[in-house]
Amino acid sequence: QVQLVESGGGLVQPGGSLRLSCVASGILLPAYSISWYRQASGKQRELVADISSRGDTKYADSVAGRFIISRDNAKNTVFLQMSSLNADDTAVYYCRVESTFRGYWGQGTQVTVTS
Repeated sequence: QVQLVESGGGLVQPGGSLRLSCVASGILLPAYSISWYRQASGKQRELVADISSRGDTKYADSVAGRFIISRDNAKNTVFLQMSSLNADDTAVYYCRVESTFRGYWGQGTQVTVTS
């Protein structure tokens, strides 16, 4: 069974950094593009970053220059390095992979930016 497990969220001060991880089982991530989404309270879930099977990356305008998505194929893991965090980054962060037949979500990890 495919499982995606996010970790690394927590409380952080404005201007701080966090590194999120998403570890996959039951699916080989090197074959797929992987995305990070986030959903703030009362808002729609939005795409944050994407990394292709070839390592090409894309970012939402709101995080470009502050976030970096990367992958470690040997560990079947994708990362989201977040820096210069502000209150607008507070959200539950989810990783996402889409196979040929269906997509999968992780359970999410909460990121809260507060002083």
